[in-house]
Amino acid sequence: MLHLRVISPAELSDDVLKTIDQCLGVVNLVVLPGAARSPVGDLIQFDVAREAANEVIERLQELGLHADGSIAAEEIDLSLSEVAERAQEEAPGDGDDAVVWAAFAQRVADDSRLTWAFFAFLMIATQLAAVGVIVNSPILIVGAMVLGPEFGPIAAICFGLLRADWGLIGRALRALAVGFAVAITVTFACALAARWLGWIDVGSLNEHKEIEFIVKPDKWSFIVALFAGAAGVLSVTAGKSSALVGVFISVTTVPAAGYFAVAAALTRWEDMAGSVTQLGVNIAGMIISGTLVLLVQRTYWSRFGMRLPAAAKR
Repeated sequence: MLHLRVISPAELSDDVLKTIDQCLGVVNLVVLPGAARSPVGDLIQFDVAREAANEVIERLQELGLHADGSIAAEEIDLSLSEVAERAQEEAPGDGDDAVVWAAFAQRVADDSRLTWAFFAFLMIATQLAAVGVIVNSPILIVGAMVLGPEFGPIAAICFGLLRADWGLIGRALRALAVGFAVAITVTFACALAARWLGWIDVGSLNEHKEIEFIVKPDKWSFIVALFAGAAGVLSVTAGKSSALVGVFISVTTVPAAGYFAVAAALTRWEDMAGSVTQLGVNIAGMIISGTLVLLVQRTYWSRFGMRLPAAAKR
């Protein structure tokens, strides 16, 4: 279930309540006339089955509430109510499969912004991957995979392709390009300093059999990226964020960036080419499969879940 909080101008409240009454899956409706102060209006709160949320949100937006009032939604962790259970049963589909498109759109828009936190996580992850490359530690490589924040912009690109939103795609591509450029540059500078100090040399990357997959992309790299992209988008749209950890561990984007920086500092041109190819293969695979998953989900919910029939409240 989702909990929706709506602030409606007084002149729109009757239309808002009429709209809510016509939607399936809505329960626990509370109306507090004149309770809202900023913006001024009536406070309307209710719960809605996740699989019916798109219809409700879309109809409220059609009334202009996102411009003249406010629409906010949050997940309900616990709901002990037989009325709520009946509401979920009457709504088509299953809540775990439902995509709340407005929430997904806001999330990918936030994740595609260039922020200090994004830079910091990507730089730390890339440097951690570089250390893992130098000391031949798969554990550090896995840690770098988990820490990297790059899936957010990739999901934004997938959503942008689905909606032909070139502005969102451009922002997400910029986040990836600038983020990886800064992270690789900083890691390259650190690796170069380590070389000058004598901590590493040209032979430091020899005999690293356990992590050589980073610079040897093949068909399996692309197949794994396809699986990871599909699983990543599903985990975000279905609200199963814990599954993202498995996605991060599956792909070698950040490790490839770290390997590239170290190889550049050691002037190992072949390894540089292999790592940048691996980075490109993984990003491309995730974008392709992520976009296809979103397309399937949109097609499914447009037929069975996004346009719900009007129904009188019980």
